[in-house]
Amino acid sequence: MHLLKTFARAYPLQSTIMLVALLVAGLVEGISLTALLPLLNRVLVRTDPPGDDTAAVAAGSDSEVGDTLLKGIEALGLTPSVEMLLVVIIIGAVIKGGLVLLAKKRVGYIVAQVATDLRLSMLRAMLASRWEYFLHRQIGQLTNSMSIEAVRAANAYLHGATLISQLIQALVYVIIATMLMWQAALFSILMGTLIYVALNRLVKMSRKAGKRQTSFTKLMIARLADTLLSVKPLKSMGREGLVDTVLVSETKNINRALRREVVSSELLSAGQEILFALVLAIGIYVTLVKWELPIATVMVLGFLLSRILKRTGQVQRSYQKMAVSESAYWSIQKTISKAEEAREDPGGDRAPTLEQGIELQDVSFSYKDKQILERINISIPVGSFTAIIGPSGSGKTTCLDLIIGLLQPDSGILLVDDIPLNELDRHRWRRTIGYVPQETVLLHDSVLNNVALGDPVISEADVISALKEAGAWVFVEALPEGIHDIVGERGGKLSGGQRQRIMIARALVHRPRLLILDEATSALDPQGEKAICETLHKLRGAHTILAISHQPTLLDAAERAYRLQDGRALLVKDVAG
Repeated sequence: MHLLKTFARAYPLQSTIMLVALLVAGLVEGISLTALLPLLNRVLVRTDPPGDDTAAVAAGSDSEVGDTLLKGIEALGLTPSVEMLLVVIIIGAVIKGGLVLLAKKRVGYIVAQVATDLRLSMLRAMLASRWEYFLHRQIGQLTNSMSIEAVRAANAYLHGATLISQLIQALVYVIIATMLMWQAALFSILMGTLIYVALNRLVKMSRKAGKRQTSFTKLMIARLADTLLSVKPLKSMGREGLVDTVLVSETKNINRALRREVVSSELLSAGQEILFALVLAIGIYVTLVKWELPIATVMVLGFLLSRILKRTGQVQRSYQKMAVSESAYWSIQKTISKAEEAREDPGGDRAPTLEQGIELQDVSFSYKDKQILERINISIPVGSFTAIIGPSGSGKTTCLDLIIGLLQPDSGILLVDDIPLNELDRHRWRRTIGYVPQETVLLHDSVLNNVALGDPVISEADVISALKEAGAWVFVEALPEGIHDIVGERGGKLSGGQRQRIMIARALVHRPRLLILDEATSALDPQGEKAICETLHKLRGAHTILAISHQPTLLDAAERAYRLQDGRALLVKDVAG
């Protein structure tokens, strides 16, 4: 029940409205049901032959509940009759239906809100976390949490709310049964409790199956995402069958967990049906044969007993369904908690400028026990085209991450216009940067949306200007639909050089002060790389350009260049100097 308390605290108003509506609905149903016994008695009196002792006994056994209802009708100036009692029952059913509808409407709103809130909470926690958080997470697992786990968590609330609704209805029937005959009410409570305890092992079985589903689904989606990112080389080598080999184990594990859930659910339903029928038969036999109660009273008690048992069974089945789904809720909460623990320091509150340049002074950085940079000094003047070159693993990308603020140096200081980077508002500093990654990650969308990324502030004219600045407008204008042409999955309809220019336009469209390129030409042929370098050369002055590469073409295009090797930075080119 901890999950229900958690949801109630998270959504107090909606949960209160739901609970009050269900309570009033139960009260109304109770009032309408009290009309059942006197109604049956009056029917028996009318239909049984004169002088029949059973009818006479029945007529005198309305009980305090029936008497109270009849007195209430008379107090309103109305004459009690079969027709009047039927009206009471119908009105009660209508009012109850309306209140239950209101409660279910609230539940529906909360179910949708739970999934939305969980997704937004997770998204915001992830985006606010440090860069290192993403280095230790599989994207597939995060995707699974955002999609499958969020839906299953919302379903857990739905089943919990259904449980409460059925529990309230069961309590109403118990109260009415108590008012009619407390022995029968006590009997139904005891039998319902015994059946619940006897079948509770199946609920535990379902809970365990639900946890296994959550665990194996997370693993399968993570591996599937990783594998699909490599589907092109796999197909190119005729090895796409490896996808089946990799995922078959997780799929079978999920299948086994689902089978256990289905088996436990069906066993619970079948077991309840058999035991409830047995208890109902015993109850009717005792009240009718042993206690010799009037047939009308037995009929009402039998109806109430069957309702109590049915609602008790539904409570247990709803609890079973909630137990299956709740592991997804705790899993996504764990993911959110870990992301929040890795929350990034926002830095200082000073507004960034870039009017003089960037300086790395005696900066060192290590990853675990491996020294990546050791007391390096790099100067990047404003308006210059600076390159950092070196072999793979020499720390080039680490330098960029330090300048962007994704990583923090172990020692030394990084200055922007002579102001320490950690004193600047980190988010505002990054807003001044245009970043072109090594991977040309284009959306399966138009050129326009690939450049603007849905930013409402960026106009079509801004996109065209950025495309021209990146040297992409000539080929974009020649596309069948121009700027509105779809580039295909991951930009597959464009060449490597064209995709790279779209990426440069994306980095330029918000007019950054600093343009960073992370191995942006590594996937291009020499001619394509040379063309990109010529474009970058034209952009210098209007932008401060910092690019890294392990290829010599970039070195030729840059005005200033540093070589990284063995953790050290050596100035190898300085045209201005």
